[in-house]
Parts: sequence; structure tokens; C-alpha cells
Amino acid sequence: MLLLDVDGVLNAVRHDLPVGWRRGRFNGYVLSWDPSVVARLRALHESGRVELQWLTTWTELADELLAGPLGLPRGLRTHGRDALPTGFGGTLGGVAGWWKLTAAQAVAAAEPGRRIVWIDDDLADQADDASAWISGHGQVLVVAPAYSTGLTHAELDRVERWLADGG
Repeated sequence: MLLLDVDGVLNAVRHDLPVGWRRGRFNGYVLSWDPSVVARLRALHESGRVELQWLTTWTELADELLAGPLGLPRGLRTHGRDALPTGFGGTLGGVAGWWKLTAAQAVAAAEPGRRIVWIDDDLADQADDASAWISGHGQVLVVAPAYSTGLTHAELDRVERWLADGG
């Protein structure tokens, strides 16, 4: 599965858009994205190589407001702070703090044999919290795009190589 963030991943904070990029206003926020990157994510999902799932502060709004206009399928599973299972209220395995890490841990615990790609720009900022858990879970690939550029084709190439190599 592929756990997908929005801001800093699909939505890059850019003043000048590169050729081919799009910009739109959603729920009062301006988003800028590269449709060719989104198309690759959609193709990965539609091919069955990954199951896209939202792991973003946009929570259900990602599906309701963003999926269609950005070019992603509607109805993707959403993981949010309020949807964490009982016993996952901010800590798991001795790790406290960042709710997205807790959600990713819950996903991995629910499906222990499943390979996970987690794409979130905050992974770089949260490395102290996340690194111990991630290093112990070889079935998890993390990608931390730069907030100002968002997810790139080079990073998607890395994801596709990891998927092809079996982890």
C-alpha cells in the first residue's frame, strides 16, 4: 500500500509554476501540483502495484475535495487522527508523538506482512520520532519530498525500483 500525504507531497509550495503544473483553490487553500506525478500515482494504484490510501491532515477532505480535481480516484481509504484504533492513542511500541507515525504503525500492525510506501514531507522533520520504528520495518519505504518541490519523478522512480526489487 502507499500512504499519501497532500501538503508538501502533491501540493508543492511554489510561487511560479513550472510548465504543465496546475493550481486550484480548495477549502480556502491554494494548491499547486504536477499532474504528471499524480498520473503516475494513479497508474500505480490502477495497476494493482500499490493501494493508495490517504494519510494527511486533509483526512476525508482529500477524498471529497481533492481526489477528482487532482486526478486521483475517489473512495480511497483515509487514515486520520480521529480514526486511530483503540490502544493507538498517541503511542505504540513506546513511540509517542506524531499522529501520522502512530497511524502508519497501526496500518503496519493490522497487516504485518504487507509492504508499505509512506510518502510525507514531514518525515524529514519527524525523523527522530520515526527512524527507530522505520529501521525495524524493512517492509516500509519512506519518501520525504521537499515541501517546496513536492513529490518528484525521481522519487517515484525510487518507489518503482523498490516495488520491483521486492523491498
